[in-house]
Formats: sequence, structure tokens, C-alpha cells
Amino acid sequence: MATIELPDNILNTLSTVLQQLQQTLPELKTAPDFSAYAYKWQDGQLKPIHKLKAIALDDLKGIKKQKEKVIQNTLQFLNNLPANDILLTGSRGTGKSSIVRALLTEYAEQGLRLIEIERDDLSDLPEIQKLIADRPEKFIVYCDDLAFNAEDENYRSLKSVLDGSLQSGSSNFVIYATSNRRHLLPEFMHENTPATKVDVPQYTELHPQEAIEEKISLSDRFGMWLSFYPMDQNLYLEIVEHYLKKAGMELTAEARAEALRWCQGRGQRSGRAAYQFSKHWIGSQQLKVLN
Repeated sequence: MATIELPDNILNTLSTVLQQLQQTLPELKTAPDFSAYAYKWQDGQLKPIHKLKAIALDDLKGIKKQKEKVIQNTLQFLNNLPANDILLTGSRGTGKSSIVRALLTEYAEQGLRLIEIERDDLSDLPEIQKLIADRPEKFIVYCDDLAFNAEDENYRSLKSVLDGSLQSGSSNFVIYATSNRRHLLPEFMHENTPATKVDVPQYTELHPQEAIEEKISLSDRFGMWLSFYPMDQNLYLEIVEHYLKKAGMELTAEARAEALRWCQGRGQRSGRAAYQFSKHWIGSQQLKVLN
């Protein structure tokens, strides 16, 4: 049989078309690798995180009551007892995210796993549910810095999942979310004021109270709310001293003064600022020894 040789220009065109087609085709999904302790939901897949930054619960100071409640709820979850979804809200840098990550350090050997998901991917929550439905491990689906704008519809997916995620003894996942605001959807002044004659009729909410209830109801779906508050100077210095002691150093008068200047420059006294200063101070002192 005779072979047909195509002109080079046609071959080049076909090659270009095939490359473009390959780029537009969706990526083939592979089965999740469940050998890891933590995962990131990305591009519609559970991507394992094998190198984790270890955070110890004992390192989190000044939030004893919050830790106790989160630990108790998590132990109930691990022991197949009823457990709540948790919303951790309040001041930045006070340990909201660190508590969730520290749980993995403490309880990974007991079957706890962590799945981190971005706010914009919350519509994929039902798909995550299906992927882990038959797994023996217990999964915390974790969304950090959760908040929605007025036009964002992803909150509806979260509401739907929260409504059905508390199945006593049968569910293997709960949702822990952190936010700087307790009401996750924005509320506006006009929603709390009565309609007036100057309002444009077609743009006036007929039942403003129902609109407000819709926005507040998302936070209500979380069974447990935990609040975190700004730290005072003594607690801030206590956290600094804790980290310095772990490195075999003392909180000297010089270190104390530098720590206070550090938090003033940052505009906040928080566990995060204390930890960041500790890294700076410990590293600078060790560098002096090397030189």
C-alpha cells in the first residue's frame, strides 16, 4: 500500500492544533494518595502534603479555654461520638489557625487528617465528601480566613454541607474554619433601617429582616463558636519568653526592650508577633556566636 506524505505546512498545523487541544483538555484525575497526614484541595484533587510544619499545642499560650474546647470536640470526633463544626473568630495572630494545625501534630497517629480548602473552592465540598466517604481516617476540612463578599455564592455550598455534616457516629469529617469576623457575610446599614419615601421602589428589599437572617444563618450552622481576643503586654512577653527558653535563652532586659519595640512596629501584640520576634532574636544571637 502506498504511503501518503503530507506537506510540512499541514504537519505543522496539525501539531499546533494537537498541542492546543492538549492544553485545553482537563487534567486526568488520579486516585488520592492517602499516605499523607495533610492535604490541599487544588484543581479538583486532593494533593498530599508530606512535609509539615510541626506546631505543638503547648506552644499556644493565653488561649487555654479555646484549646480545651477544640481538643474536647476533636476527641469526640476521633472516638466516633457526636462532634460539632467549629468557627474560630477574632483578632489576627491570636492562634486560631495554629490550634487547628497543632491538632494534627497531636492526633495524627490516632487517625486524624487535615484537608485545607480555599474559600473559592467550597463548591467542591460534596466532591471531597465522596472521595473520603469510605476512608477509616477522620478528616478535618479546614478553611482559613473565611469571609464572603456580597456577591459571593460559595457560601451556599458551605451552608448545605454544614447542615448535613453532623451525623452522629457515621460522618468521618467535620469543618473547622477561622475568620476575623463572626458574621461571615457583610451586613449593610440600609438593611437595618426602614424603607423611606426616597428609596427607589424596585431596589427596596420588601423583607429586609429576612435578608439579614439569611446572612447570619451561615454562622449559625457552625455548632461551636470560639472567640479570640487581643493580647496584653504581659501575655505577649510570656510567649516570647517561652520560645526563647525552648532555644536555651533567657528573656534579658535587652531582649524584652527589643520585643516591645518589635510589637510596636508591627502595630499589634499577638502570638504571631511574639513567635516572629523570637525567630528574629534567636537567629540574631546565634549568628553573633558564629561570627
